[in-house]
Amino acid sequence: MAGIVVGVDGSDHAHRALTWAMKEAGIRHVPLTVLAVHAVAASAWTGNPIILPGDKEAVDKIRKAAEETAAKTAAEIGQPQPLSVTVRATDGFPVQQLIEASRDADLVVLGSRGAGGFARLTLGSVSSQVVHHAHCPVVVVPHEG
Repeated sequence: MAGIVVGVDGSDHAHRALTWAMKEAGIRHVPLTVLAVHAVAASAWTGNPIILPGDKEAVDKIRKAAEETAAKTAAEIGQPQPLSVTVRATDGFPVQQLIEASRDADLVVLGSRGAGGFARLTLGSVSSQVVHHAHCPVVVVPHEG
């Protein structure tokens, strides 16, 4: 996943991060990977993700939503466009997936808050953990106003 990786979750914060990442990938003329993670529960025994049969449908649903959002954002930003845009959806732990994606990325981009938690806090839990554990630079796009 060389280039820029942006984490999306359907929130307004993620949309701002996607817009910023897409513009930056266009300026740098590098690939953009849009990563959407269907969060799952952890096993109390092993700490590993618990993947259920219905999770495949959820991953397909978030992939389609992320593809639609990426296409709409690409149309909105105009030129220059990223070298390529790949949408990847998976299930698991968002922090773990983003940190793993950071191993080969030049940059990871996240919104300051995700779909859950208390609105308008300075930094979300996923953003905070990725900032501290990523293998490449991380940009956290702040919320508006």
